[in-house]
Amino acid sequence: MKKALSFFDVTNITIGSIIGADIYVASAISAGVLGPFSLVVWFIAGAMATVLALAFVLCSHYVPKVGGPFAYVSEAFNDFWGFIAGWSLWMAELIALPVFAIAFANYLHYLIPLTPVQEVMVKAAFLLALTAINVVGVKAAGIANDVLTILKLSPLLLLVVVGLAFLAMHPDTLRQNYSPFIPFGVGQFHTSLVLIFWAYVGFELTTIPASEVREPGRTIPRAIVTGMIIVTLFYISTNFVVYGIVNWQELSHTSVPLALAGAALLGSAGTLIMSIGALISVSGSDESDMLASARLAYAMSVDGLLPKALSRIHPRFKTPHNALIIQGVAAFALSIYSDIPKLISFSVFNLAFAFLLTCLALIVIQRRKGVTRMRQRAVPLVGIAICIYLLYSTSVLDKLMGSAVLASGAIVYVRFSPKVDIQDLKDFMASEAQMLERSMAREGRFLGQFVRLLHRMYVKGAANGKAKR
Repeated sequence: MKKALSFFDVTNITIGSIIGADIYVASAISAGVLGPFSLVVWFIAGAMATVLALAFVLCSHYVPKVGGPFAYVSEAFNDFWGFIAGWSLWMAELIALPVFAIAFANYLHYLIPLTPVQEVMVKAAFLLALTAINVVGVKAAGIANDVLTILKLSPLLLLVVVGLAFLAMHPDTLRQNYSPFIPFGVGQFHTSLVLIFWAYVGFELTTIPASEVREPGRTIPRAIVTGMIIVTLFYISTNFVVYGIVNWQELSHTSVPLALAGAALLGSAGTLIMSIGALISVSGSDESDMLASARLAYAMSVDGLLPKALSRIHPRFKTPHNALIIQGVAAFALSIYSDIPKLISFSVFNLAFAFLLTCLALIVIQRRKGVTRMRQRAVPLVGIAICIYLLYSTSVLDKLMGSAVLASGAIVYVRFSPKVDIQDLKDFMASEAQMLERSMAREGRFLGQFVRLLHRMYVKGAANGKAKR
């Protein structure tokens, strides 16, 4: 495929993948759960996402290959675990794609009343248009994303600048709206964290189209770091202004918090600006997700782990058109039969599992590369703790459904992996002697590598503790 994406393009893909419908809806939902204390959760979620983004930066530096987590985990462990990481991430992205179609239709309905049939038509047209842009070519998609990213940030920047000026002139309004700061306590902290954390994800998609990036080993790390800094600044400043201008009780009863803040600052013009900004933001984020998630399916298909049809390149546009079309159809189906809260929560479970495998892979890669810097070695360890907490914070239903998705991924792997691996698996299941031998060796097979890695980390930690004593 063509190397057509520059640093500017990749940075905008990072920003475009992260900033979407989330900032336009999450402020209201979290206000009803934690009140103004949600601002602290936005900061904590941003810090957690930044740590995981740094793990991806390091992985992309050592393994600048197409496929993102799939490539990293395969490099560190084996194709099975690489596939499971890629499968989890792909499922998370497929589940997230319809969220943007639903949000787009909802915001358009806020401006222009739509019938149920018209809402379905809007979702179909929305997904069809963005799929077509990505099929035409990665450069066309990159240009579209650049334009959409700039347009989506403009209303937020206007809200922040005007809002900060307003609060500077009306400090009493700021104090009043931030009091009480923690009206409900912190009992639902983990629930809000899952929702808000999802607003920061998307950085993982920047590493996937590496084969289409100029100098990926240098460009991707710089783009991720730059993008995360910009996103965090926008999220913190935007929420600070929104909670300062609009009382948290009023925010908890609206589905369009930024439009409400825009109206408080600029009247009907502010409502219109923020609503149009929401439509553009949703479009830009979904376009970025489509660009990267299709490359993930392409990477796994090239390695023989998914049907060959997903790795077919369009003869004219040189893009994985089948993967783009299939995910577009799946997103449309989910946009009709699913709702946003359930999609977000389930997506976070799958993302957290893919991130967990990526952090474990980074430990192995660093060991092979002889990395000794403590700061770099600490990144995956902190990332593992973050991922485990996110998995714990999801609902019981998410855990059950997520486990089912992982099990189905193992079945898909057996179906499409190279025949030598399938025969190897059959021999393993048929021979009790080999089962015992491999159970004792546990070298790079299924959960064996995972358990072996954790065992080594424990032994090394215990040895270091004895040495200090």
